[in-house]
Parts: sequence; C-alpha cells; structure tokens
Amino acid sequence: MMQTQVCIVGAGCIGLTLALGLAKAGIEVVVLDSASGDIEVGNEFGLRVSALSLASQALFEKLDVWQGIITTRAQSYQKMDVRDQDSFGKISFTAADFDTEYLGHIVENDVIRQSLIVQLNEQASATLIFNTHYTEIHQSENDVFLTLESGQPIITKLLVACDGANSNIRQLFKMPITFWDYDHHAIVATIKTQLPHDNVARQVFLPDGPLAFLPLAEKNTHSIVWSTSPEKAKKLQALSDKEFNKILMAHFDGQCGLCEVVSERAAFPLTMRYSKKWLDNRVVLMGDAAHTIHPLAGLGMNLGLKDAALMIDLLSEGSQNEAISSRVEKPQFAPHKVLREYERTRKSDAQLHIAMMQGLKELFEGQNPVKKLIRGIGLNIVDNLGPLKHIFGKSALGK
Repeated sequence: MMQTQVCIVGAGCIGLTLALGLAKAGIEVVVLDSASGDIEVGNEFGLRVSALSLASQALFEKLDVWQGIITTRAQSYQKMDVRDQDSFGKISFTAADFDTEYLGHIVENDVIRQSLIVQLNEQASATLIFNTHYTEIHQSENDVFLTLESGQPIITKLLVACDGANSNIRQLFKMPITFWDYDHHAIVATIKTQLPHDNVARQVFLPDGPLAFLPLAEKNTHSIVWSTSPEKAKKLQALSDKEFNKILMAHFDGQCGLCEVVSERAAFPLTMRYSKKWLDNRVVLMGDAAHTIHPLAGLGMNLGLKDAALMIDLLSEGSQNEAISSRVEKPQFAPHKVLREYERTRKSDAQLHIAMMQGLKELFEGQNPVKKLIRGIGLNIVDNLGPLKHIFGKSALGK
C-alpha cells in the first residue's frame, strides 16, 4: 500500500508543475499517468507549443526549471503585432513599452515537461508512476483511495485531477460543466519563412478566425495556429504542401514572405469548457480538466499554471503551519476552507478570461460592416492611448 499527501492524475505540464512545487515544499506527492514518461526533444520542433507569460516564467524560475527550459529550446519575443485583415485596425506591444527585456517565450510543451521531470526525479518527496492506469477511485471524508491496474492501492489526502479536457475524474465524480463549441478547428504546423521572425509574435484576424505566427528558436521558423471553421480546416488539410504554402502566405498578407510547411499539419476541434464545480470533498480539478479556452490569445497554459501556482502556495503555507503548530492534535492537511479558496479564486479568474475570449472571437468574426468599423476604431484607440494600451499589455504579460 502506498500512502501520500497528494496524488496527481495527469503528467502534463500543469500536473508536473504542481508536483514539483509541492515536492520542493516537502509535501509527499505521487504523479500517475497512463502514458510514457520518456520524452525526447529532437531536432524537429514539436507541434504543441505555448506562449509563456512573464508570470509563468517567474513560476518556473522559482521552481528551478527555467534554466533547463531555455537551455533546451525556447524563443523569446520582444514584440506582439495584432492586425485585423478586414479593417484598418492594428495594435502592437514591445517589451520596451513595459521596461522588460521581452514579452514572453514560445516553448514546446515537450520541452517544459522534460525539464519538469528532470527536476522531479531529484525530489525525495515525489514519486512518478508512468504507463499505469487506475481502475477504481473512492473517497471517504478524509482520504481518497485509488486502485491501480496492478492491484496496488494508493491512499491520499488530496486527489488533483490534471487529466485533460475530457477528464475521466471529473466525469466519475459527476462534476457538471458548461461548454460550447467554438465552431473552430485549430490547425497547427511548423513553418519556415522567407523573412526572419525578428522575435515578433504575430496574429491576424481573418473573417473566419485568427491565424498566429509564433517565433521559434530558429530565425526563419514559426509555429502556426490557424483557427478556422471546421469546413475550411478540412479543405486546408486536404491541400498539398505547395497549395497550403500559397494560401497561408496570402492569408497572412505576406508579412513573412514565402512560407514552407516543414512538418505534418495537425487539426483539432476547439471547445470552451468550464466546470461548474472544481471541488468534491478531497478531489479537485485543475488545468484543462477545469477549463479550456480559445487559443486566440495564448492563455490556456498560463491559466493552468496560475491554478498550479495558487495551489502550491496554499498547500505549502498550510504545511508550514503544521510544522510549527504546538497543538496536540495535528491540523488537517489541505483543510476544506483552503480548497474552497483555491476553487473560488481560480474559478473567478477563469470566468473572466473565458468571457474576454468569447467577446474577442465574436467581435473579430465575420464581415459585418458595423463590427469591422468598431474593431478597427477600437484597436487603433488602444494602440494610441498609452494607459489603455498598458492595461492590455499587462494582461498579455500575465500580470
């Protein structure tokens, strides 16, 4: 029988970040995942990348993984350029506007996971279990009981579900969700361009969805995220590389010159999910298990990391209070009021960002003349008014 204070199901970036933060605070943690933990970062760029904000970077620096991330492969960007193809609107931010060296970094998800696993393997309080499924989960008032497919039982004081957008744990404990289909599919690929990216993250709003060019750690290489209607995504996926390259350059107004796709093209549907309940006694949701959001502002990973950061702070503080307590009766680990604070705080932030992304999507979608005028004027007002632009920029920085 294995006993631990926290069991995390899901070894993605969010689950591993939470595990490392807790382990460094001396909290016993077990990470369970059905996939392999062997990650190889090769010469080719991975298709799944994240735009890490300065707030996310600060968290990784605190956990001593940032150096491993940037040493492996990461690309900073000093400028963000956002345009509406169908109007005169545009807005841009530079690092100098905020007295910072850069606005963020584009990092492959596998690079993040690899760096986290390296650090976790050095933590005495952390146990990583890969290639293993659980078969049962039950909870009592004070504990959660998991049974692995091998028959081994795990008893934990807190179970954290980091098992993705289609979370089995969320479904098992019947935590209801609100969701809607964005009616978009995202196409992701790695692109080489005629012109260098110059450390600029670019995005153009097309009538049927945004197209982002994110700079990678080679001067002429980008990761693209093209959100468009399912019908158009299907047509784009059916094109030859040569045809796709031409259409891609045309839709991006030739900002980076000729384009050449140098990877496979993957596509996946985009759905907003928001769990109405993040907490069931000793079971909590985190990351995509609790919320998913449109990628048009690159906020998904950063929102999940904010979930992890708050839980690390709350449980670490509680653990320290236990250590110095002089009470005869030991305080409960992760008391309900602490878990409720996590749920209340993070639900509120997720709600705000989901509403913002829905508003942006609806404003920039379609060719309605009134909406075109509003977004054109609106973007230019923000771009030319320092205080308002500063507010938008700070949001992009994760502050």
